[in-house]
Amino acid sequence: MSRSGVTEGSVSAVFPTVREVLALDPVRHGAPRMVAGDAGLDRPVRWVHVAEVPDIATLLGGGELVLTTGIGLPGDDAGLRAFIGDLADVGVSGLVVELGRRYVSGVPRVMVAAAERRGLPLVELRRATPFVPITEAVHALIIDAQLTELRATEEIHQRFNDLSVEGADTAEVIRQTAELSGCPVVLENLSRQVLGYDPAGESAEMLLDGWEQHSRRIRPAGRSAYDLDSGWLVTVVGARGQDWGRLLLRWPASGEVATHQASEPTARDAGPPTRLTILIERAASTLALGRLIRRDAEGLERQLHRTLLTALLDHSRPVDEVALRAKALGVVLDRRHLVGVMVRHRAEDPVGENGPEAGQARLRDLSEAVGQALREAKLTALTSAVDDNSVGALLALTDPAAEDRALSAFANALRRVRLDAGTGRAASGADAHRAASGADGSRSSFGVETSRSSFGVEASRSAFGADAARAVGGADPSRGAGGAPGGVIVAAGSGVSNLREARRSLVEARQIAEAARRDRRELPIFRLPHVGLAGLLHLLRDEPRLQTFVERELGALLEYDARHPREQLLDTLRAYLEQGRNKTAGAAAAHLSRPAFYERLARIARILDVDLDSVEASLSLHVALLALEAVRTP
Repeated sequence: MSRSGVTEGSVSAVFPTVREVLALDPVRHGAPRMVAGDAGLDRPVRWVHVAEVPDIATLLGGGELVLTTGIGLPGDDAGLRAFIGDLADVGVSGLVVELGRRYVSGVPRVMVAAAERRGLPLVELRRATPFVPITEAVHALIIDAQLTELRATEEIHQRFNDLSVEGADTAEVIRQTAELSGCPVVLENLSRQVLGYDPAGESAEMLLDGWEQHSRRIRPAGRSAYDLDSGWLVTVVGARGQDWGRLLLRWPASGEVATHQASEPTARDAGPPTRLTILIERAASTLALGRLIRRDAEGLERQLHRTLLTALLDHSRPVDEVALRAKALGVVLDRRHLVGVMVRHRAEDPVGENGPEAGQARLRDLSEAVGQALREAKLTALTSAVDDNSVGALLALTDPAAEDRALSAFANALRRVRLDAGTGRAASGADAHRAASGADGSRSSFGVETSRSSFGVEASRSAFGADAARAVGGADPSRGAGGAPGGVIVAAGSGVSNLREARRSLVEARQIAEAARRDRRELPIFRLPHVGLAGLLHLLRDEPRLQTFVERELGALLEYDARHPREQLLDTLRAYLEQGRNKTAGAAAAHLSRPAFYERLARIARILDVDLDSVEASLSLHVALLALEAVRTP
């Protein structure tokens, strides 16, 4: 299955198996014959030990292949049974007996029976064979395998160091992990939603079918561990004490299982090779690092406004420095009433036939439209694209009482700008200059950032959509140009009185804009009172703490439903809570008889260890259900 020549055979153990040892030339020279325990042929051989004493088991540690001529073995049947039993108890890989010295025609039947009963591979060498060439050949095989393992581990470290330095995206890290292992790889969040995957040549549909329920049954012990029941190697992904997902690698891959079906139990019992554990842990570290560090390829001259807005959002610079730099750009932020604004397309279209460049152009054009609207409204602001889909602005007003008037002027100006673009009349340079100037020709202070986003963005056919104006209260300009579905959303945070609180207003505006995507109303400006609980949970759906809350409140019930898919007690709980804890109405909504519904509620209460008659407990569960819906909804 492996797609990398360096790691071919990556699902083999470091040590050779009994089967592989018997295929070596020095062993074949002795005409080996398997007389018992052939089910253990795929046991790993950790070392080869020559022994001619009956109590050798006390000197062994397990995994050895024992070679003997039998001259020192007991002469009675009970002694031979005890010898075989001791070897099996200590966990040796097998026993090889050279015929000719003690046993001429074959080993005693009592040894064969005892070895078969204990599943211990017992091999006869029917020709005289020097043991030294056998030990040398096996030990060389072991050392070569360990050296190969070391080289593979070194390549893993080098490969993921390169990925970290290059700032590889999540998809590339997952692809490299699947390539190096030859096994399917899945990245999920804390709510068991798939964030990325690589099937390693297998069927993606089969891999992901019913993933959430399947994943909840994978419960390894520890941060990095192999779940023997499911066959998945799992490690937690996170950094700085904040876990946000799991990375899973299926071992053995289905191709190896199909090819080596007879040996599957012993291979899985032994667990995956050490290098696979190293591989998945390095991949998880790279993913966590990539989430913390975003490389920005834009030139410095195109980042001035973005740098300052980003500094306010992530506290990367002191606010005094931000104020000083903004003042140098002509944007005075000190002693001003500050309002955070976010403008984004309502729809996030998948990358289409025009490729990601169309998405970058779409965001760039939206950024230019926002800048032009600020000029027309004669507003002072920092403005820049702040993520893949949004353009932010921090309005600096001299009069707090002018907040509503300023926002209304901006929304109207943005509507006009997008109407002009939608009807095909792009503003000329002279238009832009006139829009930026007052009647006396004086220019309003503002900053326009027209660079592309540094992150991957989704594309659409046009920067100015068919429903653009409707999102800001205007008419449909679709007759003039093809557009982005759903238009744009303008959201504003609460006004603040100083720069140290500006981040709160910007973050609030971004959250309102994200939540407003679920709101079909066509409001010129979305403010905090317009966002309900469902919208709030939707915008927090990627927050690990919300996902942790869902797991804490509903995890036991979700795991129960995963084990009993026909019952689906979660739907019963939802019906009960949505009907205001009215059991009769809940039973009707769930299409169940009242006794059956009551029995299910009692079972839910036992599973979750809660009192469903408690208002507080029911409220918490209802919020968790709404949050689960938000997490499951793209």
